[in-house]
Amino acid sequence: MIPIVSAFGSGIFPIGLDLPLPPTVEPPVLKAALRHLVGSVSVVTSGEGEERTGATVTSAYGLSVDPAAMIVAINRDSSSYKVIRRFGHFCVNVLAEGQEEIANRFAGFGGLKGAERYQGADWSVGPSGAPVLENALLSLDCILEDEIRKFSHAIFVGRVVSATVREGRALLYGNGAYGALERPVAAE
Repeated sequence: MIPIVSAFGSGIFPIGLDLPLPPTVEPPVLKAALRHLVGSVSVVTSGEGEERTGATVTSAYGLSVDPAAMIVAINRDSSSYKVIRRFGHFCVNVLAEGQEEIANRFAGFGGLKGAERYQGADWSVGPSGAPVLENALLSLDCILEDEIRKFSHAIFVGRVVSATVREGRALLYGNGAYGALERPVAAE
């Protein structure tokens, strides 16, 4: 049982109870609102050889440090979704400032698909078998542990089997533009 407070009242309801829901926001309205969320830019890679593919995302997050785990949301209509499920691995390559061209390539700009997107950058293979971007700010190589399907996307849970961190500033994306923090401020 979990406490729930909503426009329809409050109380303790079992998870999964069908509650009346108000209408949702229209997709164009939500899409415009979400453009204001700023996130680090990652290229999620998977596959082997000519069956490699990948996608640019701002939806990769740490789930747990013990055990080491990541989550990433991937559109179920994308080639990345099918390849991650088939090969059982993925790598979250957090891009550094100045790697906008790699982000654009894996976002589909220029029309490149699959293994073609890997051209023009140095890659290795991580312990999971997933492609690892050699000069990414951070690479988290994961073995697929779980999948949660919801609406148009799946949330993949990956157990981190290898992590590589380099110096630099993360590439950020928000409101249709790339950027980086000029001077990060430490949390107190």
